[in-house]
Amino acid sequence: MRRSSAVGRLVLVLAALSVILAGQAAASFSATTSATTSSSVTSRYERTVLADRPAAFLQRGRDITGRGGNGVFVGAYRTTHLPNGDPAVAFAGRGQFLRFADRPAFRVTSRGVLTVEYWIRPDTLQFSDEEGSGYVYLLGKGDPGQHEWYGRMYSRVNAESRPNRLSGYAFNSSGGLGAGSYFQDAVVLGRWIHVVLVINSVHKSRQYPMGYTKIYKNGDLRDKDSLADYDIRPRSGDSPLRIGTGYRDSFFEGAVGDVAFYKYELSATRVRTHADAM
Repeated sequence: MRRSSAVGRLVLVLAALSVILAGQAAASFSATTSATTSSSVTSRYERTVLADRPAAFLQRGRDITGRGGNGVFVGAYRTTHLPNGDPAVAFAGRGQFLRFADRPAFRVTSRGVLTVEYWIRPDTLQFSDEEGSGYVYLLGKGDPGQHEWYGRMYSRVNAESRPNRLSGYAFNSSGGLGAGSYFQDAVVLGRWIHVVLVINSVHKSRQYPMGYTKIYKNGDLRDKDSLADYDIRPRSGDSPLRIGTGYRDSFFEGAVGDVAFYKYELSATRVRTHADAM
C-alpha cells in the first residue's frame, strides 16, 4: 500500500507540473504573438493599406505583409519619419539606395496590372546625381536590356523645361521612350507627397487599345495616358526593385516611405482614403 500511495503522489505531482508548464508556454506564445502583431502594425495608415491586400508593403528594409524578404541598403542612409510617425529612409544621392530581390509583387506582367504607391519628400529641387535631360529615378525595376517601370522626378532646371515634374513610366525591355503619366506643380522642400502610379495592360478600350498608365497626387487623379502611344508591351526581367534610384545612373536626394504594391488597380476612392489616412 505504501508503494502504491507514493507512486500515486508522484503521478499527481508530474501531472500538476505539466499543467503549469503548458500554461506558461501558452502564455509565452500568446505574449509573443501579441507583441509581434502590435509592433508590426501600429498606425491608421498601415491598417488602411493592409486592408486592401497589398502584395508587398515596404517600410525601410522590410515587408510588413510578411510575404517577402528584407531589403539590402547600398551606401549610407538616414532614418526619418512620415507625418504620422511611420518609419522612412532618407538618401543623400551619391550611390545610396535600397534594393529588394526580384519577385512577382514588383512586376507588371504577373497579372498585367501593377499599382505602386509611395510617399516622397524631396530634400533638394536641383539634383546633383541626375541623368538624361536632368532627372532622377525615385524607384523602379529594371536594368539595360530588361527595363520594366520607374518613378521619376525632374530637377527644377532641366533641358526639357519640366521643373520638378513627377512622373511614372512603363517601358519596353529594350528601353527607349516609355509611356507615362505626370503632374507638375511647385514643390516645397521638406513636404511629403503621396504618389500612386498605375500600369494596366489588361483593361483595354478604343481609347486605350493596349492599356494605360495613371498617376495620382495626394489622392487626386492627375493624368492618364495610353500604352499604345509608345507601343509598350511590358515584359518581366530579373532586375531587383530599387528605391532611391532606377538602374543606378541617377540617385534621389530625399526621403521615401511606405512603398506598397498591388496586383490590381487601386480604385480612385481607395487612393483618396489612403492619402487621407496619413
